[in-house]
Amino acid sequence: MKTLRKRRKEYRTDYAKRLKLLKSDRPRITFRKTNRYIISQYITSKEAQDTVHESVSSKMLMNYGWPDKMKGSLKSVPASYLTGLLIGKVISEKKGASPVCDIGMIKKIQKNKFFAFLKGLKEAGVEVSCDEKLFPEEDRIKGKNLKTDSSKIVEEVKSKIQNG
Repeated sequence: MKTLRKRRKEYRTDYAKRLKLLKSDRPRITFRKTNRYIISQYITSKEAQDTVHESVSSKMLMNYGWPDKMKGSLKSVPASYLTGLLIGKVISEKKGASPVCDIGMIKKIQKNKFFAFLKGLKEAGVEVSCDEKLFPEEDRIKGKNLKTDSSKIVEEVKSKIQNG
Protein backbone atom coordinates (compact mmCIF):
# COMPACT_ATOMS: atom_id res chain seq x y z
CA MET A 1 0.00 0.00 0.00
CA LYS A 2 1.38 3.37 -1.05
CA THR A 3 1.41 6.08 1.62
CA LEU A 4 0.46 9.53 0.49
CA ARG A 5 2.37 12.62 1.44
CA LYS A 6 0.79 14.94 3.96
CA ARG A 7 0.00 17.77 1.51
CA ARG A 8 -1.56 15.30 -0.92
CA LYS A 9 -3.77 13.84 1.82
CA GLU A 10 -4.90 17.35 2.72
CA TYR A 11 -5.74 17.89 -0.98
CA ARG A 12 -3.24 20.76 -1.24
CA THR A 13 -0.51 19.55 -3.64
CA ASP A 14 -0.48 17.36 -6.73
CA TYR A 15 3.17 16.31 -6.82
CA ALA A 16 3.09 14.86 -10.35
CA LYS A 17 1.68 18.13 -11.70
CA ARG A 18 4.22 20.18 -9.72
CA LEU A 19 7.12 18.10 -11.05
CA LYS A 20 5.91 18.63 -14.61
CA LEU A 21 5.69 22.39 -14.02
CA LEU A 22 9.19 22.50 -12.52
CA LYS A 23 10.69 20.56 -15.42
CA SER A 24 9.33 23.10 -17.91
CA ASP A 25 11.87 25.73 -16.65
CA ARG A 26 9.31 28.46 -17.29
CA PRO A 27 7.91 30.91 -14.74
CA ARG A 28 4.47 30.18 -13.32
CA ILE A 29 1.44 32.27 -12.61
CA THR A 30 -0.51 30.76 -9.75
CA PHE A 31 -4.23 31.25 -9.32
CA ARG A 32 -5.70 30.59 -5.88
CA LYS A 33 -9.18 31.17 -4.49
CA THR A 34 -9.76 31.83 -0.81
CA ASN A 35 -13.06 32.40 0.95
CA ARG A 36 -12.72 36.15 0.38
CA TYR A 37 -10.17 36.87 -2.35
CA ILE A 38 -8.48 35.79 -5.55
CA ILE A 39 -4.69 35.61 -5.17
CA SER A 40 -2.18 35.40 -8.00
CA GLN A 41 1.61 35.20 -7.99
CA TYR A 42 4.35 35.27 -10.61
CA ILE A 43 6.86 32.61 -9.51
CA THR A 44 10.15 31.29 -10.82
CA SER A 45 11.75 28.06 -9.60
CA LYS A 46 15.38 27.14 -9.45
CA GLU A 47 16.30 23.72 -8.11
CA ALA A 48 12.77 23.34 -6.72
CA GLN A 49 13.11 26.56 -4.69
CA ASP A 50 10.29 28.93 -5.55
CA THR A 51 10.83 32.69 -5.71
CA VAL A 52 7.79 34.96 -5.80
CA HIS A 53 8.51 38.02 -7.95
CA GLU A 54 5.05 39.60 -8.08
CA SER A 55 1.91 39.03 -6.06
CA VAL A 56 -1.55 40.47 -6.66
CA SER A 57 -4.71 40.00 -4.64
CA SER A 58 -8.23 40.99 -5.61
CA LYS A 59 -8.16 43.15 -2.47
CA MET A 60 -5.91 45.54 -4.45
CA LEU A 61 -8.89 46.33 -6.70
CA MET A 62 -10.14 48.61 -3.93
CA ASN A 63 -7.17 50.91 -4.75
CA TYR A 64 -8.55 51.22 -8.29
CA GLY A 65 -12.08 52.20 -7.30
CA TRP A 66 -13.77 48.89 -6.44
CA PRO A 67 -16.51 50.06 -4.04
CA ASP A 68 -16.71 49.01 -0.40
CA LYS A 69 -20.32 47.99 -0.81
CA MET A 70 -19.15 45.28 -3.23
CA LYS A 71 -16.60 44.00 -0.72
CA GLY A 72 -18.12 40.51 -0.72
CA SER A 73 -17.63 40.19 -4.44
CA LEU A 74 -13.83 40.29 -4.41
CA LYS A 75 -13.95 36.64 -5.43
CA SER A 76 -16.49 36.99 -8.24
CA VAL A 77 -15.96 36.47 -11.97
CA PRO A 78 -15.46 40.24 -12.62
CA ALA A 79 -12.95 40.42 -9.74
CA SER A 80 -11.09 37.39 -11.16
CA TYR A 81 -10.93 39.04 -14.58
CA LEU A 82 -9.65 42.34 -13.16
CA THR A 83 -7.09 40.53 -10.96
CA GLY A 84 -5.78 38.77 -14.08
CA LEU A 85 -5.64 42.10 -15.89
CA LEU A 86 -3.75 43.67 -12.98
CA ILE A 87 -1.06 40.98 -12.65
CA GLY A 88 -0.82 40.76 -16.44
CA LYS A 89 -0.07 44.46 -16.63
CA VAL A 90 2.62 44.14 -13.93
CA ILE A 91 4.24 41.17 -15.71
CA SER A 92 4.12 42.73 -19.18
CA GLU A 93 5.72 45.95 -17.86
CA LYS A 94 8.63 43.98 -16.45
CA LYS A 95 8.98 42.00 -19.71
CA GLY A 96 8.83 38.66 -17.92
CA ALA A 97 9.04 35.40 -19.85
CA SER A 98 5.85 33.74 -21.04
CA PRO A 99 4.48 31.90 -17.98
CA VAL A 100 2.68 28.63 -17.40
CA CYS A 101 -0.58 28.80 -15.46
CA ASP A 102 -0.71 26.83 -12.23
CA ILE A 103 -4.15 26.39 -10.72
CA GLY A 104 -3.13 23.82 -8.14
CA MET A 105 -5.88 21.44 -7.13
CA ILE A 106 -8.75 23.51 -8.57
CA LYS A 107 -10.83 21.66 -11.15
CA LYS A 108 -10.87 23.13 -14.64
CA ILE A 109 -14.49 23.96 -15.40
CA GLN A 110 -15.06 26.05 -18.48
CA LYS A 111 -16.32 29.61 -18.12
CA ASN A 112 -15.47 29.84 -14.41
CA LYS A 113 -13.35 32.30 -12.40
CA PHE A 114 -10.04 30.80 -13.57
CA PHE A 115 -10.90 31.33 -17.23
CA ALA A 116 -12.04 34.89 -16.48
CA PHE A 117 -8.61 35.37 -14.86
CA LEU A 118 -6.93 33.98 -18.01
CA LYS A 119 -8.92 36.37 -20.20
CA GLY A 120 -7.64 39.27 -18.08
CA LEU A 121 -4.07 37.99 -18.51
CA LYS A 122 -4.50 37.73 -22.27
CA GLU A 123 -5.95 41.23 -22.54
CA ALA A 124 -3.00 42.58 -20.56
CA GLY A 125 -0.61 41.21 -23.19
CA VAL A 126 0.68 38.03 -21.50
CA GLU A 127 1.07 35.08 -23.86
CA VAL A 128 -1.21 32.34 -22.56
CA SER A 129 -2.43 29.50 -24.75
CA CYS A 130 -6.12 28.91 -24.14
CA ASP A 131 -9.14 28.30 -26.33
CA GLU A 132 -11.35 31.40 -26.55
CA LYS A 133 -14.57 29.37 -26.17
CA LEU A 134 -13.57 28.48 -22.58
CA PHE A 135 -13.78 32.13 -21.47
CA PRO A 136 -16.97 33.37 -19.76
CA GLU A 137 -19.40 35.52 -21.72
CA GLU A 138 -18.82 39.27 -21.72
CA ASP A 139 -21.97 39.85 -19.63
CA ARG A 140 -20.62 37.64 -16.83
CA ILE A 141 -17.21 39.32 -16.95
CA LYS A 142 -18.86 42.72 -16.63
CA GLY A 143 -21.04 41.46 -13.77
CA LYS A 144 -24.44 41.95 -15.38
CA ASN A 145 -25.61 38.65 -13.88
CA LEU A 146 -24.96 39.80 -10.29
CA LYS A 147 -27.64 41.23 -7.99
CA THR A 148 -26.13 44.69 -8.35
CA ASP A 149 -25.31 45.33 -12.00
CA SER A 150 -21.64 46.20 -11.74
CA SER A 151 -20.85 46.69 -15.44
CA LYS A 152 -20.10 50.41 -15.03
CA ILE A 153 -17.86 49.73 -12.02
CA VAL A 154 -15.96 47.00 -13.87
CA GLU A 155 -15.36 49.32 -16.85
CA GLU A 156 -14.14 52.13 -14.58
CA VAL A 157 -11.74 49.85 -12.69
CA LYS A 158 -10.54 48.32 -15.98
CA SER A 159 -9.73 51.72 -17.44
CA LYS A 160 -7.87 52.77 -14.28
CA ILE A 161 -5.78 49.57 -14.37
CA GLN A 162 -4.95 49.99 -18.06
CA ASN A 163 -4.16 53.69 -17.83
CA GLY A 164 -1.99 53.59 -14.79
